[in-house]
Amino acid sequence: MPQPLLDQTLIARPGSRLDITTPALVLDLDALESNLMAMAELAKVQGIGLRPHAKTHKSVAIGKRQMDLGALGLCCAKLSEAEALAEGGLDRFLLTSPVTGSRRIERLLALKARCRELMLVADDPGNLKDLGKAAAAHNQQLDLLIDVDVGQHRTGVANHVQALALAGIIAADPNLKLHGLQGYAGQLQHIADYDERRRASHAALAQLAALRDVLEAAGHPCPIMTGGGTGSHAFDHEAGVLSELQVGSYIVSDVEYDAVDLAGDGRRPFRAGLVVYSRVISANHQGFVTIDAGSKSIATDGPLPEIVFGAPEGTRYSISGDEFGQLDLPPGSAALKVGDLVGLQVPHCDPTINLFDHYHCIRGDALVALWPIEARGASS
Repeated sequence: MPQPLLDQTLIARPGSRLDITTPALVLDLDALESNLMAMAELAKVQGIGLRPHAKTHKSVAIGKRQMDLGALGLCCAKLSEAEALAEGGLDRFLLTSPVTGSRRIERLLALKARCRELMLVADDPGNLKDLGKAAAAHNQQLDLLIDVDVGQHRTGVANHVQALALAGIIAADPNLKLHGLQGYAGQLQHIADYDERRRASHAALAQLAALRDVLEAAGHPCPIMTGGGTGSHAFDHEAGVLSELQVGSYIVSDVEYDAVDLAGDGRRPFRAGLVVYSRVISANHQGFVTIDAGSKSIATDGPLPEIVFGAPEGTRYSISGDEFGQLDLPPGSAALKVGDLVGLQVPHCDPTINLFDHYHCIRGDALVALWPIEARGASS
């Protein structure tokens, strides 16, 4: 029987979080709601729009809550993410990665026909011509942003000459429409020092603004200027360049972002809301035990998870296999027993979420809901 069905009988039972089948991805709804509200209120104060990135949560339930709090729409990293979320009723998307290849473009046009708003980015002349040709065949117009490389060197045009060439192709094609620029500075989001990160963000945004000015002088208006992230949310508005922020990880935070001075005063503006629950399954050696959460339950591309309950202070986690983790206990600490429950704060929320089919949602000590992660594995 699938794990969520096993745990449905626990919903609303006092203390039921302690009986959740492990390993499980446990979402604290009080923390989630606090973080959603904090970012929405801050954006209003800053006078900037929010287009949160759904690549973090991949969830219809969370996406709807973001929209209810005034989000302009949702960002999706891949077309299949937007397709999955559209099945749940969401219908305003920005695809932040280029959509290439004839089969994907056909899917894109089918999705556009179902959405109130669907924008996408492009950085290549050939891709634009493919998009225009397909849009004409379907009698549709595609809404576009030019993707700009502002230092991450992943996607995006490298200079104003390339940007002007793309803008010219779009302007000449009645089935394409330019709305602005995307400039995501992912390379600076985890710079730990606030002032250093702020300087890097302002430099990246100055580059984006200069390119915008060239385009607008050539007759290509750019009303939408999108970028930013959780790591730079506190000061991206200062430059007066961005019209909206693509924040994502703020909804639950993680070990990586807890190591970043997000507010400039050492304060953590967003609560840790996502924990992997695991249980001890073997305890036959002195000094360490084995738990049931390994690399299939915890992303391994960042720091180690932090133990938030169930083990002595100073206990360290390490991966010991696909299905197994090891907890190294500090000298002189009390031994853990088979069956003991341990909570691990996720090190990197986005890829950890992508390892699970459902969120186990808690309030206090009770499991209160099971939310599907509809866009899990949606990477095409």
